[in-house]
Amino acid sequence: MAALVEIEKWLAEAVPGAIERYDVPGAAWAVLAGGEVVDGAAGVLSKATMVEATADSVFQIGSITKLWTATLVMQLVDEGKVDLDVPIRTYLPEFQIADESAAARITTRQLLCHTAGFEGDIFTDTGRGDDCVEKFVRELRGVAQLFPPGEQFSYNNAGYCVLGRLVEVLRNSPYDECLRDHLITPLGLTHTAPGPYEAILYRAAVGHIETEPGAGYHPAPVWSLVRSNAPAGSSLAMRPRDLLTFAQLHLNDGKAADGTQVLAPGTAGRMHDRQVELPDLGLMGTSWGLGFERFENGDALIIGHDGGTIGQSAFLRILPEAGVAVALLTNGGDVVSLYREVAGHVLEQLAGVHLPALPEPPTKPERIDASRYVGTYEADVLEMTVGQDEDGRIWLVQKPKGVFEELGGQVERKELLPYGENSLIPVDADRGMHLPHVFLGDDGHGHALYLHIGRAVRRAGA
Repeated sequence: MAALVEIEKWLAEAVPGAIERYDVPGAAWAVLAGGEVVDGAAGVLSKATMVEATADSVFQIGSITKLWTATLVMQLVDEGKVDLDVPIRTYLPEFQIADESAAARITTRQLLCHTAGFEGDIFTDTGRGDDCVEKFVRELRGVAQLFPPGEQFSYNNAGYCVLGRLVEVLRNSPYDECLRDHLITPLGLTHTAPGPYEAILYRAAVGHIETEPGAGYHPAPVWSLVRSNAPAGSSLAMRPRDLLTFAQLHLNDGKAADGTQVLAPGTAGRMHDRQVELPDLGLMGTSWGLGFERFENGDALIIGHDGGTIGQSAFLRILPEAGVAVALLTNGGDVVSLYREVAGHVLEQLAGVHLPALPEPPTKPERIDASRYVGTYEADVLEMTVGQDEDGRIWLVQKPKGVFEELGGQVERKELLPYGENSLIPVDADRGMHLPHVFLGDDGHGHALYLHIGRAVRRAGA
């Protein structure tokens, strides 16, 4: 096993070349082992300003914020203020979605592990005031139910906004203040910003996006997504060392560095336990806990989460048994390839653990009858149409909608190949990976009811 000092040296030497290779403007990292942390950075925070990235620079952590929201909820469970298995309406009687029967049954546990079943990619802008999360939840009353609560996993951003509102109501404070009072301050974090007004006090990274494939990465036109989605990950930013201080809380059975019990003994472990299995989705985990993504890799369990905002991507991986964690924060480019090179080396050297292999398209694909898959699948932010031509080739046309279109998303056409049972996989990689497209259920006419890409996207008209 390599010593942490050797890892520190390797990162300082290897990452500058890697970010250039993968067209990543800037990156910052931190590694935890044996209770010690090393960190560093390379590249720039913005191509517009060319300000150098440093270890104390703050990057958005995106959906890794969901682990923080889940931890705030579990503190309420510790205090006896929340029962995970009663309807969320017990605490939020105003919660409504289009399906009244589902709304009356959805529980806090189902929201935490993404099995609530309603359309999840909702990014309604309800302003910048302290009441924005409250207003957001009110706007969910017309959102469609995709499947019965608890039936399957479907990643749900809106569900975490509901959880954020739960925290606000039971703490009688805005979400940002709850973060500060119950996590940021008890953990002694010094470079953590709930939003842009705090982030501007530090060296803050700017996301970079491609307006069209091959055009190169340029600074994004806006810094963050809307504040109403803060509990799901729209704006929380921090340096990697602060993110690993949060990880230490989960490695130390709920204790902060000064011994403060931020979570009750045993609660962190329950958050890490398996709650729901996932389809074979490649980069995502094999199962999910109460907030935590789980990668069951042979005898080794890796937990963590990924995050993506407007041109910023974040990765957190924790090995509970080894007491090892790595955080990588980036602001554009082929971030998956960079993550696999950095995290893969660190976890192998410090714990002898290999990252699970990414899915690859077959080298000798079979021709199949894709009639079960053909059709249009539609969600709030995208429309995906699967077709098969006269030569038997399968094509996917993906059109952005709503906020994704407003942010410059482009229509994409890609060829898909057969990949395992009920799955297709793109021929070409997207940002370093080939994402399997899994087809589930039956619409009653022999066609798949859902196209699952981490979210269960329902067949249009079904």
